[in-house]
Amino acid sequence: MSHSADQTFQPLAIAVLTVSDTRTTETDTSGQLLVDRLSEAGHRLAARVLLKDDLYRIRAQVAAWIAEEEVQVVLITGGTGFTGRDSTPEAVACLLDKQVDGFGEYFRQISVADIGTSTIQSRALAGLANGTLVCCLPGSTNACRTAWDGILEEQLDARHRPCNFVPHLKAVAACESRG
Repeated sequence: MSHSADQTFQPLAIAVLTVSDTRTTETDTSGQLLVDRLSEAGHRLAARVLLKDDLYRIRAQVAAWIAEEEVQVVLITGGTGFTGRDSTPEAVACLLDKQVDGFGEYFRQISVADIGTSTIQSRALAGLANGTLVCCLPGSTNACRTAWDGILEEQLDARHRPCNFVPHLKAVAACESRG
């Protein structure tokens, strides 16, 4: 795969996972914001799932999407806090081939304007697994907005320079022709 950025927009197949013990599809404003943002940007929703905060169910769902040829990005909202049931980072980290350390660092940096020093409690992370970008975001709608508007919108656009994640994702051409 070439590491140079493409000149044209390439729609990606993106799965959204909400991790929550209390939300339903109807009350999942964070997951809905991600669905709305990715659709508005021209990407395709590959799947949307809501799961209770259970390490093994989260890991199984993410592993299944990583194994699917058509899913290029997995966005997870929720389960990144410090309560006893928050287990998204632990569920996902072992699946990653490479961590994107800068994702969590930059997310915390741009969150300071909204939440001040509380940003140090964010366990947002991202990484690549089997040619799939996996991003773990906090469960708040505002945090998802910050992540999409401040990082993901550009990094999931092949036209963004000097670099973006699109050349590192699997089956870009195959998904584009099916889109």
